[in-house]
Amino acid sequence: MLYKIKKFIQLESQRRYLLLEAFFYLGRARYLKLLPFEKVAPSLGEQSVETSICSSVNEKMVKDVSFAVIKASKHTFWDSSCLVQAIAATKMLNKRKIETTLYMGIARDENGEMIAHAWVRSGSLFVTGAETMNQFTIVKTFAKGSVYQSDMG
Repeated sequence: MLYKIKKFIQLESQRRYLLLEAFFYLGRARYLKLLPFEKVAPSLGEQSVETSICSSVNEKMVKDVSFAVIKASKHTFWDSSCLVQAIAATKMLNKRKIETTLYMGIARDENGEMIAHAWVRSGSLFVTGAETMNQFTIVKTFAKGSVYQSDMG
């Protein structure tokens, strides 16, 4: 435990701040996950649209937020699933006026059971959930920032 504290203190101040902020937003997102989704959905962005892959974003900030959310999610005492991480990352980036698209997808596991996954993209960078996103069919998108119509119905 002391090693982790020492490692945290050695981080640059912006990364320390982002880790603490991520912890807060992960907790907030976990609470939001308990609410009916139709109450939460409007806060995630405009439905069935995406932000541009070509948009210019603050790459360093996107990568720092990604690092903070993924790292902090490993140390929460609540379940910080992909949706919790996606909501937290979206809120952190939108707070900084950085556009995002939150994706929700479904697939079937090896037993044929339906499973879901959520991930976030900002510009051409994937913020959370990228490691398994290609295994899922996109069923919903939520965009904040400059948006264009997607072909989702």
